[in-house]
Amino acid sequence: MSIERTTTDAPRRAARGVTRAAARAARRGAVGLGLALLVTAAARHGDPLAAPAWAAKPLQVVATTEDLAAIARAVGGDRVQAVALCKGYQDPHFVDAKPSFMVQLSRADLFVEVGRDLEVGWAPGLLNGARNPRILPGAPGFVDASAHIQVLEVPTTVSRTQGDVHPFGNPHYWLDPANGAVMARAIRDGLARVAPADAARFAQRCADFEKQLDEASARWKRRAADLGLAGTKVVTYHRSWSYFARAFGLEVVDFVEPRPGIPPSPNHVQDLVTEMRQQGVKLLMVDDFFDPRLPQKISRDTGVPLVILPTSVGAEDHIVTYSDLFDRLLDLIGKALRPDAKP
Repeated sequence: MSIERTTTDAPRRAARGVTRAAARAARRGAVGLGLALLVTAAARHGDPLAAPAWAAKPLQVVATTEDLAAIARAVGGDRVQAVALCKGYQDPHFVDAKPSFMVQLSRADLFVEVGRDLEVGWAPGLLNGARNPRILPGAPGFVDASAHIQVLEVPTTVSRTQGDVHPFGNPHYWLDPANGAVMARAIRDGLARVAPADAARFAQRCADFEKQLDEASARWKRRAADLGLAGTKVVTYHRSWSYFARAFGLEVVDFVEPRPGIPPSPNHVQDLVTEMRQQGVKLLMVDDFFDPRLPQKISRDTGVPLVILPTSVGAEDHIVTYSDLFDRLLDLIGKALRPDAKP
């Protein structure tokens, strides 16, 4: 058994017993009048629809995740200052609405979200409370990075019995590096809308980012081939790794969660252990913000290596860029599958 990283966070573990749907509903009401008043006091004076003075300062980009912020920095260069509301080590489904977030959004020139309802439990309330019409859906400063993504696992029907299913498809698309270019183009277009004088500059930086990503992707494909990932059977905790599995040829046979956001029962765990033995599963993949204790037990019971994986830029101090994330993921998976191999 190989455990590459564990993250213990009592508040997150406590949240596991609550379904994601319930948590989302709670967060929709979390942004109250007090936060809105704070934003009003901190917001800039004058017409909220007036164009900012682009030449005087960098564009303020607020992204929901560190991955989007990192790509925005790559595309925008020194013309942008990008921040993320959700830290790389946090579950992006669950983010507390802080007054400071609304202040940041009130001053933002561009807002970028993952979309596909990933942030539905917290981002809409923050956007509305920020009182910045330039970054609301439909405005020039709003970017849904999923707009041109080939989305997986779009359900034909949605009901509560399915757990916390995303009605617009699996939102974890950033974990396929091929989608990095699609995300970069969406950000490029958003920056060009709010700062058209710099459109050519953003286009060139986006092209440079795509070229670098293509070169890195070739390296990652070679690494995956060296590890024999194609056809390797894996179990994941949540449905976070569908895009990554498609990109590198992994076969996801089952999940620790019986349904998205639903904690596993003892019967489900026992059935999963039996299935993993029968199917010849080679790896148990778990997002770094989940409580590792149950996956550790499953790993002990099956003899299947466990790997705790970062899901975003910023999850570890040295994961600074989008490319860093995939370097680290393949490094951890390689160590789990071949613990005795030389670096």
